[in-house]
Amino acid sequence: MKLGIKTCTLTLPYTEALDFCVQQEIPLLEIATGNWSAAPHIDLDTVVSDKGARDKWYKEITARGLTLDSLNCAGNPLAYEHDMDVTEKTFRLAGELGVKKIVMMSGLPAGCKGDKTPVWVTTSWPPETQDVLKYQWEEVAIPEWTRLVALAKECGIEKIALENHPCQLVYNVETCLKLREAVGPMVGMNLDPSHMFWQSGDPMAAARVLGAAGALYHVHGKDSRLERYLVDPNGVLDTKTIHDFARRAWNFVAVGSGHNEQWWSEFLSVVRMSGYNDVVSLEMEDLTMSMMEGHLYSIDILKRAMVLNH
Repeated sequence: MKLGIKTCTLTLPYTEALDFCVQQEIPLLEIATGNWSAAPHIDLDTVVSDKGARDKWYKEITARGLTLDSLNCAGNPLAYEHDMDVTEKTFRLAGELGVKKIVMMSGLPAGCKGDKTPVWVTTSWPPETQDVLKYQWEEVAIPEWTRLVALAKECGIEKIALENHPCQLVYNVETCLKLREAVGPMVGMNLDPSHMFWQSGDPMAAARVLGAAGALYHVHGKDSRLERYLVDPNGVLDTKTIHDFARRAWNFVAVGSGHNEQWWSEFLSVVRMSGYNDVVSLEMEDLTMSMMEGHLYSIDILKRAMVLNH
């Protein structure tokens, strides 16, 4: 396995972010192209439409000996036309650059025909939840993802790694495998431990199931922590924004601030045992630290955990 980074969490100009990766010996890049990311390190429309601009942008990566491992277009293409447009442009850019892997989210449709608001169903009752799920899967998600898989194949993409993110139709192993069964093996999972922790899942168990299914396509190095004395009275469902971290029941934290180095070493060992020998891509969203402190701390933990798993 090799260390990578989702660069958009580095609030540095493009070339400075690349230089940081060289300095920190991070060879693999996951670059966000838009939607829920501000995409600070790429102008998607320009690099898609202008070959000269695209070649210049890409040369900054290759000239430093770095590799563009994946493009990330996380958004909601099942609900919003703009997000679908960014997704399709990202696929085409991958085709132009020879990038074989896309990291994104499944999207989440509205609850019924004519509705415009995405609806995340997390329980089987009241009974209308089943009608919502049937509509979302059968009338929206499977047809749209069948089309997206066909487009990905046209662009030479080999893997679409869907992040197990809440408020998405695919948010855990079961839902990922359900979509994969419907649209084919182009779709697998970007296993992000941080989202499993607060949903009371076990990332190691997830890795084993995904590995057995051949569906473990990407791993995010991202941590989260249940906050003692805050989660106990109310549980994990918390609608306070991530900037209100002092009052939240759980938070995204730097790698090692939620689960220690021993846990990460064991997790990466299990990931290897499950057949995954690819990038572990740091995504740092700890708002209690400065941007640079959070990245350096996380990189140190991941590197030490990875030493035992080469």
